[in-house]
Amino acid sequence: MDDAWKAAALASVDAHAALCVEVADRIWENPELSLKEYAAAALYCEKLRELGFTVTEKLCGIETAFCGSFGSGRPVIGILGEFDALSGLSQKAGAVAPDPVTPGAAGHGCGHNLLGAGSLAAAVAVKEFLEQSGKPGTVIFYGCPGEEGGASKAYMAREGLWKQLDAALCWHPGDANQTMSGTNNSCIQVLYKFKGIPAHAAADPFNGRSALDAVELMNVGVQFLREHMTDDCRIHYAITDTGGVSPNVVQANASVLYMVRANKVADSIALQARVDDIAKGAALMTGTTFERVFIDGTAELLPNFTIEKALYDNLCAFGVPEYDEADLALASALKKTWKGSGIAGIDGVRHDPAYAKTVKALSENGTKPINDFIPPLWSSTEFSPGSSDVGDVSWLTPTSQIVTTCWPAGVPGHSWQIVACGKSALAHKGMLLAAKVLAATAIDLLTDEALLAAAKAEFAERASDGYVCPIEPGAVPIAL
Repeated sequence: MDDAWKAAALASVDAHAALCVEVADRIWENPELSLKEYAAAALYCEKLRELGFTVTEKLCGIETAFCGSFGSGRPVIGILGEFDALSGLSQKAGAVAPDPVTPGAAGHGCGHNLLGAGSLAAAVAVKEFLEQSGKPGTVIFYGCPGEEGGASKAYMAREGLWKQLDAALCWHPGDANQTMSGTNNSCIQVLYKFKGIPAHAAADPFNGRSALDAVELMNVGVQFLREHMTDDCRIHYAITDTGGVSPNVVQANASVLYMVRANKVADSIALQARVDDIAKGAALMTGTTFERVFIDGTAELLPNFTIEKALYDNLCAFGVPEYDEADLALASALKKTWKGSGIAGIDGVRHDPAYAKTVKALSENGTKPINDFIPPLWSSTEFSPGSSDVGDVSWLTPTSQIVTTCWPAGVPGHSWQIVACGKSALAHKGMLLAAKVLAATAIDLLTDEALLAAAKAEFAERASDGYVCPIEPGAVPIAL
């Protein structure tokens, strides 16, 4: 990309910084759970229209999904945004000890208030580039709800939405500045709602049929299944309804939510079928029935080294933000609340000893309160155990992501510490850095035919087996 356009992209993000900080902070102040992000979706649609984007609401029939597009013709570059919160993580901004705003309420423990706003800033910068340069191309900002539960991107993938893109870019707040690489787990969630017959547990238990017994027997059956699945598989569960608190009643209703994971989505689907059979067996053993409710599913991620290199080059070109005494003080105080190593959560550290040694040195063996450095580029197909619906996007178009430092070194994900950082200058600086890198890389893809062709060629090779969608036919997103 021409340096002048890169400078213009940087200037655009800076010019809209106050707007994006406002959006991020407003969403932090009103945390909404997956697929219930009505206020956040309305705010984004309002801002997108004000900024000159063409807005489509209820994208793919999902209430809180939307997109804002600008431009015409190809290439078409998508920039992904998320904005859902997590339950039970309410926390006051800037507090360095657990101190909820509202006990038990939701909070942005994964930084999605920042994620969506940073992606919006990037989309605005790309829009201004298209306006000022007169070059052909389209940028689309996607509002993707329910990343923490609901997998809207996978539902959109089922509808073929991502096929219209030439490439997709995303980012995530974290404790390091890096590109994201490698692959991960696919994932499927199914809710089993057992129904039995209530009865007095002492007087006539023989007339009762316990739904809670069915749930317990299902769980036992799955425990025995664990020996007979491959090492990359995982099965988790949560009993969401125990049927009541009275032990002298045979519980007529009980529910359990299962999450099945495997590296390959086809393997998750096969393992899920075995869990379904166990549910059937539990119902037969207890004389109960059950309703099977498909919740969501995600595919494993396909990396794209070509776009990762472009993202990395732009990250290095912009460099890390400057941190002042207030940033360091907040980070130092929060870092003391966690016993982790403080080593940057960088993918290569887990898989490459030489790379880990380099990162440990840069982080001063984990003693830095803020990981204020950019480690070497690490691109790999190594496996990590988490799951994300970005994987479904990556099967239908070349896709890459970055992480930027938005909270202290070593602080765990999905924690009150992250919520406490959510409105801080430290978080805002990481968000705006991500916006600049995404915008610059999108412009690279719009203007460098060879770069985009290489990304597409790599994608075609990696995706040659074909996309297996984990979302079942007829399933609709469900807010739990």
